[in-house]
Amino acid sequence: MQELDDYIDKVTSLPPAPQILPELLSLLNQDDVDSAPVVRLISLDPGLTASVLRLSNSAVFAGASSVSDLHEAVTRLGFRQVYQLVAAVVGSKTLGPAQKGYGMDQGELWHHCVSAAVAAQLLARRHGGDDNLVFTATLLHDIGKIVLAEALERQYAKVLESARDQEVALLDLEKKALGVQHAEVGGRLLARWKFPANIVSAVWFHHDPAAAQPHQELAAYVYLGNVVAYSMGHGYGHRSFAIEGHHDVFDMIGVSPDILPHMMVETFANLQLVQTLFSAR
Repeated sequence: MQELDDYIDKVTSLPPAPQILPELLSLLNQDDVDSAPVVRLISLDPGLTASVLRLSNSAVFAGASSVSDLHEAVTRLGFRQVYQLVAAVVGSKTLGPAQKGYGMDQGELWHHCVSAAVAAQLLARRHGGDDNLVFTATLLHDIGKIVLAEALERQYAKVLESARDQEVALLDLEKKALGVQHAEVGGRLLARWKFPANIVSAVWFHHDPAAAQPHQELAAYVYLGNVVAYSMGHGYGHRSFAIEGHHDVFDMIGVSPDILPHMMVETFANLQLVQTLFSAR
């Protein structure tokens, strides 16, 4: 654990903790949740408030009259759309910058993570999972790469090169060369940010969901969202995971590998809505 903390502590420009996400999730998981605390939480961030108001008045959601009140905007959009917008905006701030250590341009990490999150969320809606929880965990699944990219910029480039030359999983080389890998660094970072244990575990073990007990189902959704995103070409650099040896992941949520082509099509269609949400801000 200390080794993970040491890597995190080396980062000089770590983004602020996206604390609004677990707080909103906690509110939305309450029975008969009232919109007032949701509105109050969003109103603490002027940028999010403006984003929600713009979206409610966009062509997708606009009613007969424009909305200037946050409470009315939340009511018009519904909690699900509001949460997805908030997650997209917060995620873009955290994941959007270029990560030179990974050779990622601005927006590449965010685009991969949001593609995976949409795919995982669609699976969750089909199979009884908590779709907002799944979206959040999957959106943040690669946050550990922010830590490794900055803390080990020069050395990480060599790790990536070795992964390509040796044709082995980047995850294995991370562990061999650095003593840590991005998934466990990400999990530790979220734990330090006081995210709930299920999200921490799902991110920590998103490459090995069986090890995420008792949260292996959530980790399985994250894993399969990652698979769909890479299969669609929404990845970057070296393919950092391998589906071989993890066919049990499909059993964890009761799906067949045959579902993947369909999920790619459905994810592509739904990504357009997320991009609309994001551009509306």
